[in-house]
Amino acid sequence: MTNVNHTAVLGAGVIGASWTALFLASGYSVSVFDVSDTAEAQVRNYVEQAWPVLKDLGLAENGNPDRVSFHKSAVKAVDGAQFVQESVPERINIKHELFAKIEPALAPDAIVASSASGLTLSEMQAGWKNPGRFVLGHPFNPPHLIPLVEVMGNERTADGAVAMAERFYASVGKVTIRVNREVPGHVANRLQAAVWREAIHLVKTGVASVEDVDKAMWAGPGLRWAAMGPTMLFHLGAGEGGLAAFCQRYTDSFNRWWDDLGVLHLDPEMSGRLVAGVTEEAQGKPVSDLSSQRDALITATLKAIAPLRAR
Repeated sequence: MTNVNHTAVLGAGVIGASWTALFLASGYSVSVFDVSDTAEAQVRNYVEQAWPVLKDLGLAENGNPDRVSFHKSAVKAVDGAQFVQESVPERINIKHELFAKIEPALAPDAIVASSASGLTLSEMQAGWKNPGRFVLGHPFNPPHLIPLVEVMGNERTADGAVAMAERFYASVGKVTIRVNREVPGHVANRLQAAVWREAIHLVKTGVASVEDVDKAMWAGPGLRWAAMGPTMLFHLGAGEGGLAAFCQRYTDSFNRWWDDLGVLHLDPEMSGRLVAGVTEEAQGKPVSDLSSQRDALITATLKAIAPLRAR
């Protein structure tokens, strides 16, 4: 989207603040909507903390953190915006009410993308008279660091709207995938939900502690998954024979493992065990310190792999 110079972010929570930092760093001006009296201070503080990391990644060379304005009216916030990222709370009535307010005020060529993770595109489209330029644009938290955005349109989406959203996301350094069929949780959340379900099952059945299950992930497959996806990695796992040889060699093993995977739901007792385990793992560090550690590790990983992916 070469015509974009002004954006809007609707909702100034953690996701909205992170989008704001990224859009500003990428050279766009941003109008932020939120009804909270503390929204401006929170977003400015978030941008201030994120800016050094964005500069370190080379994502803020053309940006200006002061090109941001704040509004308690969503209509005013979207005025003149060519791209709108919606990140208000995931309650369908709140989103429908917001869409009804902003639809008459949008520029004719504006794209509106929703960060929604738990709601589906068709559910949200019910809040529009004409949802042609409304798409799913679901990020992974925090959006200013994690490249992934899941993009989706359907039969009610205007021709070219999804491609326009993808081009805009590319302009802010994002990596997009297309969701071709509507399912709860889209793609990446379902993948991490599957992994977490088995992580909880391993804890519940006494195979390993919360800390050791976490350690097994970041010190093992997590490192490989930062380089390539699981199917490509297994393609490499059997040498020159590739995935065909891998499947031939390990079919019985995987079928045995899959048959033994746990099926469970979170309940108060299990939640309590997980909280106790992660509290021990955190060793008294506050969430803010752990978040900073996470961001520093993600930043170091991105800096290491970006030149290799560009080849």
